[in-house]
Order: sequence, then structure tokens, then C-alpha cells
Amino acid sequence: MAFVSFLIPCFVIVTDIAFSCQNTHDFVGASSPGDIVIGGLFAVHSEMLRPEEHPVKPIIQNCAGFEIQIFLQTLAMIHAIETINNSTLLSGVTLGYEIYDTCAEVTKAMASALRFLSKFNSSEDVVEFKCNYSDYIPRIKAVTGASYSEVSMAVSRLLALQLIPQVSPVSSAEILSDKIRFPSFFRTIPSDFHQTRAMTHLICQSGWNWIGVIATDDDNGRFALESFGVQAMANNVCIAFKEMLPAYLSDNTFHTKVDHAIEKIVKETRVNVIVVFMRQFHVLKLFKKAIERDVNKIWIASDNWSAAVKISTIPNIRQLGTIVGFGFKSGDMSTFQDFLRNLHEKPTDNNKFLHEYIMLLSVCAHLEYHDFQTCIANQSQNDLLENAESKHQIWRDDFLNANIEPGFIHSTTLAVYAIAHAIKGQCKDRNCKDPSAFTPWELLEELKKVTVIDDGKEIKFDANGDMSTSYDVLLWKEVDGHMEITTMAEYDPEKGDFIFEDEEKKKDFLNLKKVQSTCSQHCRPGQMKKVTESPHTCCYECVYCPENHYSNQTDMDYCYRCNNRTYWAPINSTTCYRKTIHFLAWTDWFAVFLLLLSAFGVVLVLSISVIFTKNLNTPVVKASGGLTVCYIILFSHFLIFLSTVFFIDEPTEFKCKTRQALFGVSFTLCISCILIKSLKILLAFSFDPKLQNFLKRVYQPVPIVVTCTGIQVIICIFWLIFRTPFLKQNFSIPRAIILECNEGSIVAFGIMLGYIAVLAFICFIFAFKGRKLPENYNEAKFITFGMLIYFIAWIVFIPVYATTFGKYLPAVEIIVVLISNYGILCCTFLPKCYIIIYKQETNTKSAFLKMVYTYSSKSAGSVAVSQISLDSKSSSSHATVSGSCKSEKNFVNGNCHFQVPGQRLIKGKVLPKNTARTMARKRLSSI
Repeated sequence: MAFVSFLIPCFVIVTDIAFSCQNTHDFVGASSPGDIVIGGLFAVHSEMLRPEEHPVKPIIQNCAGFEIQIFLQTLAMIHAIETINNSTLLSGVTLGYEIYDTCAEVTKAMASALRFLSKFNSSEDVVEFKCNYSDYIPRIKAVTGASYSEVSMAVSRLLALQLIPQVSPVSSAEILSDKIRFPSFFRTIPSDFHQTRAMTHLICQSGWNWIGVIATDDDNGRFALESFGVQAMANNVCIAFKEMLPAYLSDNTFHTKVDHAIEKIVKETRVNVIVVFMRQFHVLKLFKKAIERDVNKIWIASDNWSAAVKISTIPNIRQLGTIVGFGFKSGDMSTFQDFLRNLHEKPTDNNKFLHEYIMLLSVCAHLEYHDFQTCIANQSQNDLLENAESKHQIWRDDFLNANIEPGFIHSTTLAVYAIAHAIKGQCKDRNCKDPSAFTPWELLEELKKVTVIDDGKEIKFDANGDMSTSYDVLLWKEVDGHMEITTMAEYDPEKGDFIFEDEEKKKDFLNLKKVQSTCSQHCRPGQMKKVTESPHTCCYECVYCPENHYSNQTDMDYCYRCNNRTYWAPINSTTCYRKTIHFLAWTDWFAVFLLLLSAFGVVLVLSISVIFTKNLNTPVVKASGGLTVCYIILFSHFLIFLSTVFFIDEPTEFKCKTRQALFGVSFTLCISCILIKSLKILLAFSFDPKLQNFLKRVYQPVPIVVTCTGIQVIICIFWLIFRTPFLKQNFSIPRAIILECNEGSIVAFGIMLGYIAVLAFICFIFAFKGRKLPENYNEAKFITFGMLIYFIAWIVFIPVYATTFGKYLPAVEIIVVLISNYGILCCTFLPKCYIIIYKQETNTKSAFLKMVYTYSSKSAGSVAVSQISLDSKSSSSHATVSGSCKSEKNFVNGNCHFQVPGQRLIKGKVLPKNTARTMARKRLSSI
């Protein structure tokens, strides 16, 4: 290795010009005569030497850096032409070739293209300027090449002047598909659009989204980077960094920028995947530096170097990590390999590339494989003769076979065959022995229709001049201590799928997922990405999905929202759950309790009905208004208890409309009947003549009940017609749907309850007036107490109902209905039932008359005293009673004497006993 390091500078210093360009014929690298000549442009050398003298003169310089792989492409072109000439494809017509070395320089490639444009059989190689080249016959009919897209772009624009077909086996830049700018350009490979899409598919399927890109700073590298950037963005892949290296090794900043790129790779620890769009000699320099820095990544290779043997043989290449690349679909290499075995027998007079290779073999023969390859790549044309003079010629056909890149060889062969098939189409009715039989532009039109058989399949150029061949996905694997380039899968550009031959290769593909190359950890289902301050969308935080949101995939940008009306989701949820429907069901313990209370109330009503029916003729029952009134009141209580059933179980439109109306009308009927009883009691026991006259006029039982109840019926009818209650789904609870009845109009609901309250208040006033009844017959007192219970219950109901929410809201109203109903029922009927059952001795006509008589006697005496007092006050405002009937002596013929100061005694009449009896009978009859 040290010896090689010593040789290289020596080779560069030598200035022998044996290979320099003295005339245009010296410019040709390899040639062969033929009836139809095809041109070839290949970068057999990697760089063109820079002139050292000043000022710089316009002289085409020699080149350095012999490229074995591209030399093999020139041999593939020669082999394809010789095979065609030895076949019947072009019967009687031979193909010739002129192959030029572009040295990877646009300038030298343009010089070669100018010679292609020169007129046929012109001794001076003159390019004529014309406005119309339709009949112009140039030196060649078509061109194969060039090796790099940047060169092909420049050459194609020049060849388009005469519409000379150019078929490139290697140039893959997407821009070359533009037929407006490059009308005569074709290629036997897919464009970079398919390659970059294949790369992004590989990256996505491997779970990577945080990668680096290194490319050469030329048209090919920039266009590839642009195409990849578009594909990456479309597939949510972020480019952490982009490093551009100078296109030419002679650039003074090249090594500095390589070092900077390596530093960037080392610094970005989360980036474990690097995509490389570079030429082989650039990759060689980069990898040597990376090995020195112990960089271990996954490298994704472009078609330029994915099958480069000279890179795979770098010492310690395995330390770099895993290399996955995309190469052009290869074909059968057996005939070409046979051609290489016999290559040393071919003359080198018209093939300077072959002559140079043989000289290189002699100079570098003493070195091992990799050093041998390095030695060849670092020779310049200027020093080969001097170094080869003392060397014996040695042939190593194994070296060429080992450096074959099948994809490039196959695409080069396809390019030659495509041109040959187009020539065959032109030569059907013409004598193609004559070079002027057809022009290049006619061949161009024929080329658009050409179909080539490749591996049993018909392929042809599409509208963009591209052949839609597939890619080989290559994996560099270490086998027996050295790196081998194996085919892991096939990528179909049309379907966008990877095709595997067997499970083992698929396993190799899946193993790539073991390497993580993400800016952030993957967000699990139930989480979403939250963008950080980083400009890249791949850098994010994983946050839980909020309530009522969910995510069911990995790395979701946002959480899906559940349908809040019918579904819900907890925090960090992967799905939505259907909301449970809530209502006060029959099975609910509280509903069962309320139903039992209602059922008990119904039983109580029926029991009271039975008791009153059996004791129909007793004073207590008669005093209660008789069976008709009692039955109406008890029936209304029954309906009120029954109305609670409509508040329980799943609400329906019918239940919503029925329950409030049934309760309102029933309760109104009950209060109306009790109001009549209050009026009757007050009328029976009132001793005030004015009040009695008023009560007699007001007391009309049937009209009052019908009117009071009818008003409530009208209120309910208007309510049901204009703002009827309806079934409503309440979605305000996060995890449940509350089925409830919307009252339709709170105003109507309030009017209904308010009307009942007004009747109850009137009833309360009348009952309160008659609260001082006989001790054993105090119904008015109990009615007063019942009304108080009603008021307290409904006053408490209003705030509780307003603040209660959920399925137990109907239960609040049921409780109030039951309390008020039980209160009135118990206060109205239970005291009577108690007398009927437990105090039967007081439930007789005689006992009742005695009780009324006693009460009437006391009431009559009170009235008399009250009258005398009023008379005394009317005679003298300052009079006071000085005496009273304190003993039997004061009674004189039924008179009671009162002494008023300053006046004589006044005799007050005391009502006789028969008068009290008469009054008692009247009270009893009125009751």
C-alpha cells in the first residue's frame, strides 16, 4: 500500500503527451467502420486534468481516473454491435461505432457532440450552419450515452438541433423526460421519479422518517435531490440534513466538504439512514472518511453506485453498516462474459480504451485486488507509456468479470438494440448501404415506435422516451469475509410494490426495520402528534387524545372526534364507545321504591273506598259529602297515583303528553271537590249572617267543580296543541344519553301548576276560616294541614327541580306528587276512617247531634254576648262591663244583668235551650 502511495504522485507529475489530442482522429476513443455509424459517449475517465500554464488556452486536456465500470459499458456497446452484425437483424447492413470519452466533463462531451454533428464524409469535420437540417446527413445516425445526466442534458440540447436520436443507458434525471426541452432524448431505464419513489417506499415500509441526504452539486444530484424531496414530503419523510459535495474532485473545497458531511452525520445521532446520490468516485472518498470515523448507518444507494464493485471492495467496508441500493434490472450476462474472456485477443489499434486498460494491467499487476483497482483508478494518460515501457503485458480477465455491474451492461445493450430495431424499420424499403438513405430525424420517429424483446417481454419507449423497466433492490452482504452485492427484491415501478423471490429475502428486507431512524418516538394508538418548535413535521411530541377523541393508528397527526351526540371516548382512547341510554327504568331501585309508594297509595284509596261504602249511612260518611263526592275525590287521588307510572321507564311521545295533563286535571278535580267541602263546612258552622248570605250565593257545587276543572282542561288543551311536550335526547352528559320529556313550554307548565296553587290557596283560606269546629269533627283543620303540606312540597320542588339533572329528574316530580297527594288524602280521609273503625261510639246520630248541639250552644252564647257588647259600645264608647252572670242569682227569667258604670242595669236576653236545639238541627241538616 505504501508503494502505491508513492507511485500515484509520480504518475501525476509525468508530462508525457503520448495520449494527448493532436488531431480530431486522436479524439476518438474506440471506433469501427460500418454502413451506419452509431456514436457513443462514456465517461471512461472520472476527471479531466487542469492546465498548469497561464494564461489558459482552449486546448482539450487529457484525463485521469480510469473507470473500469464505464469501460465495461463501452465494451458492452461494442459487443452488442458485433452481435447484431453477426446476426440477421440487419441483413446486409453493418453497424459501425465511434465512442468518445467525456471524462465526466460537459465541455469535453460537447466537443464530441460537435464532431457527431459534422457532415458525413467531410474531411475537415465541418459542421454546417443551416436553417433546415431535414436533408442534412451528419457523421453518425444516433448516439448512445452519456454516462451522467448532467452531460446528457447538455449533449441532448446540441443533438436536438439536427434531431439526432440519443439513447442513454444510464442518465436517469427526471427532467430528461421533458420532450419539449429534450425532444430527441431516450433512455432504456426508468427516470429518477421511479427511483426516488422506490426509495421513499423502502423508507416508509421500514418505519423510518428522519434521514439525511448527500448528493453531488451538479444537475444530476440537484434534480435527484429535488425529486426525492417531493416524494419524501408526500410520504411524511423528513430530511434532517442535506449535504452537497462538489461535482469535481479537482475542486479545492472537496475534501473540506466531505469532512463537514461526515461531521454532520456523526452529530445527528438520531439519523441512522443516509440516502446518497453521488458518482462512484465521490462515494469512494466519502466512505473512506466514514470508515476512519467509525460511522455505522444504513446507506441507501442510488443507481450510480449501488452495484459498484470497487466500492464494495474497500477495506473494512462492513464497518459502515448496511448498504441497500437500487440498480437497473439486469439480464443474461453469459455472452458478455464470454466476450470479456476473449478480449485480450482483439486488436487495440482502434480501441484506445482497451489499449490503456492493458497498459494499466502491466503497471499495477504486482498489487493485490483493492490496491490493484486503486492503482488503475489513479493513473493518468500522461504517464502510462513511461511506466509501461519496462513492464510485461499481463491479462486478468477475472478482474473485468468481477467488476461487471449487470444493470448498466444490460441497459447499454438494450440501447444499442433499440437503435438497431429502429434502423431495421427504416431499411425495409431502402438501401441502407448508402449512408444517405435516411436522416437522423426519420430514425427518431421510427425509434418512438420500436418494441424490443427483453427476457421474453416486449418493452418500448413511453411518451416521455423512457423504458419502464423494473429495479433490482440490492443488499450488500458479507459472505466469507468479503462483501457481496445480492439481489434482495424486485421493485415494480408501475405497481409500486416490492417482489420477493423467497421468504429468506423477505426476511432480510424486514430486518431493516430493526434499525430506528426517527426524530421522535412513534405515537401509539390513543395518542397524536403535537408539533414542536422544530420546522420538521417528523419532530413532535406524543400526547394523549383528549376526551371524546380517539386514534386507532400509529403516528396519527390528529385524533378523530367522536360523534358527541351518540358516542364518547375517554382520554387516550383507541376507539369510540356508544353512549349508554339512561332513563328512570322499571328496574331502577329508586323507581321500584316510588312505584311501591304509588301502589300503596292506590291500595289506600281502594281501602278507603271500601270503608266508606260499607259505612254509607253513618254520620261521618254523610258529613263528608256522601259517597258521590268521596268517590270523585278518591278517583282523582287514584288518577294522581296512576300518573306517576307515566314518569317511569323509557319516555315516549305519548307518555310525555299524558303525564302532566293527567296529573294537572286530576289534581285540579281533587282540589275543586275539597274546595266545595270547605265552603260547605264554613257555610254550616258560620253564625255571621253576612258571611252566610255570601256563602249561600257562592256555594254551587256542580258548577264550581266543573268550572274549576274545565279551566285546567282548557289550559292543558292549549298546551298540548301549541307547545306540546315532546321526547328529547339530552347529550350534555359525556358518556350517556338522557331520554327525557321536554315540557314544550315552561310557561304552560308553570300556568298549570300555578292554577292548582291558586285553587289550593283558596281552599286553604276557607278551611282556615272553619278550623274551630267541634272537637270530634275537625275536617277543616285537617284540610288546612293538607293544603300546607301541598304548599311546602311544591315550594321545595321548584329549586330542586331546577337544579336536578339526569335520569332522576322525573323522580323529583314523582316524589312531590306523592307527598302532596298523600298529604291531602291522609288529611282528608284518615281521620274519618279512624273514627269509623276505632271510635264507632261517636259515629252515631245521637252522638253526632249531641256534639253539634254542644258546639251550637257555645256558639249561640258567644254570639249573644258579642251582640250585647256591640250594643253597649254603640251607646257609650267608654262603657265597660262591670258585672256578669257569675251565679244562678243573676238569671232572672232567663235574663242576665250587666252593670255599666254611670248607667242603669241592662238586661240581656239569653237564648233558650230549644233555640240551641233548633240551631243544631239546622247545622246537621246543612252538613
